[in-house]
Amino acid sequence: MIFTLRPYQQEAVDATLNHFRRHKTPAVIVLPTGAGKSLVIAELARLARGRVLVLAHVKELVAQNHAKYQALGLEADIFAAGLKRKESHGKVVFGSVQSVARNLDAFQGEFSLLIVDECHRIGDDEESQYQQILTHLTKVNPRLRLLGLTATPFRLDKGWIYQFHYHGMVRGDEKALFRDCIYELPLRYMIKHGYLTPPERLDMPVVQYDFSRLQAQSNGLFSEADLNRELKKQQRITPHIISQIMEFAATRKGVMIFAATVEHAKEIVGLLPAEDAALITGDTPGAERDVLIEDFKAQRFRYLVNVAVLTTGFDAPHVDLIAILRPTESVSLYQQIVGRGLRLAPGKTDCLILDYAGNPHDLYAPEVGTPKGKSDNVPVQVFCPACGFANTFWGKTTADGTLIEHFGRRCQGWFEDDDGHREQCDFRFRFKNCPQCNAENDIAARRCRECDTILVDPDDMLKAALRLKDALVLRCSGMSLQHGHDEKGEWLKITYYDEDGADVSERFRLQTPAQRTAFEQLFIRPHTRTPGIPLRWITAADILAQQALLRHPDFVVARMKGQYWQVREKVFDYEGRFRRAHELRG
Repeated sequence: MIFTLRPYQQEAVDATLNHFRRHKTPAVIVLPTGAGKSLVIAELARLARGRVLVLAHVKELVAQNHAKYQALGLEADIFAAGLKRKESHGKVVFGSVQSVARNLDAFQGEFSLLIVDECHRIGDDEESQYQQILTHLTKVNPRLRLLGLTATPFRLDKGWIYQFHYHGMVRGDEKALFRDCIYELPLRYMIKHGYLTPPERLDMPVVQYDFSRLQAQSNGLFSEADLNRELKKQQRITPHIISQIMEFAATRKGVMIFAATVEHAKEIVGLLPAEDAALITGDTPGAERDVLIEDFKAQRFRYLVNVAVLTTGFDAPHVDLIAILRPTESVSLYQQIVGRGLRLAPGKTDCLILDYAGNPHDLYAPEVGTPKGKSDNVPVQVFCPACGFANTFWGKTTADGTLIEHFGRRCQGWFEDDDGHREQCDFRFRFKNCPQCNAENDIAARRCRECDTILVDPDDMLKAALRLKDALVLRCSGMSLQHGHDEKGEWLKITYYDEDGADVSERFRLQTPAQRTAFEQLFIRPHTRTPGIPLRWITAADILAQQALLRHPDFVVARMKGQYWQVREKVFDYEGRFRRAHELRG
């Protein structure tokens, strides 16, 4: 059988050829689940002049990628213990990471291209199997080219796996293994053009788990212990959820249920018909797992319960119901889970998505690249006032889409000079100034990027202020604005309040151009909820009318001057040892 590439698959192939003609740097292609990465890999392997090694982390993907290459009428080797084949001398070799890493002596020949499927799995550890293979092949051929393919280029525990996106935005830093994302296809395109089955999502507000009390760990993921503790508190809900899933499943062919933990998964499978359900976890023996997957694909049972082990490398097109009973920490993971049910199949018109965990992700939303934060945050577009780049940040909008807040810190745009050197736009939406040279630094920076001065740590500053007798530290919970006139002209007074009602204020005169500029720099810029977007005002009354677009600090430090308190420091975006105030709600 000869395959004809879909238009986007051909575009991905062309982008790869164009990149490696001009650059030696590692590149990545981002295609959603079901986009046919195997065919892209097969065509690239066919076109390559030198030898090609294609790596995958599970034997199912190795076999799948090999089969697509054979469908082009070509032969290739397989090096995977799980497939009981260890051949490594052909022009094209499809291998499992584990088998290749353990048998590097079998790969002494020169390869020109290394393709890694599900490349987001490559770790930073030099001792990892991926890195061992890459190091070995590069020693044999220093001109080796590296190409990765993935549906999830952003991982909460690692960040972006590449540095630059071909649409002109900076994603990761210089430590990222892949320099360039050379092609990306959104999920919406796949569904709109009939390449994937439309999802029909139903949120379950009446019967669902409440995971809102869970706090993600520093890597952005939820701990299994916390999940189990929360599920135990809500264990009465599970039977109701499973009963409802079974009602919806009555007219469905294949159901995949994503559980939060192994303990949770065992509870779920115990509530399903024993002859019609199976469980796969990370502890399921390989042989048993293979049998279960084959039986599920053959539709010998309807319900397959798993714990995050079937988000990649699994292809069962008949699946037409996905039930999500776990919180998902990122848009890309959510899209990967849903993607298990979006492959085309005869007679399949849609895939029902039942979300019992209140996941806030929009299936079609772009990956922003930072944790979402509050559930009402949405991706927003913010243009850089310096270079004009259209950034995507988390933020908040009104019902009509008007931007009222965003949490972007630095412009993601980049420039390339004639020599191919790239540099990120230096505009910072949120920043802290260096006390020595006044350079703008990231809000989390410890040293000034210009003069290397150690920047004041907010915790140290607050601790020092608390020791002073003539200092007042306000744990700020709100602020109010008041304006007026006197013989010197117009003024605006800002009063900051703490939780106990104590307050301190500062006043700005707005009469002269110099006074108005000082007000913009000292008040508007640090207080605005929409940095980079000018707050349009002529009089103090205009500022009051737009007070909703201004934020109060987390802490205010004042010193006694004469008989009055004078504001000396305001701390924003605080993350440290001291508790922030509980917000006062108007």
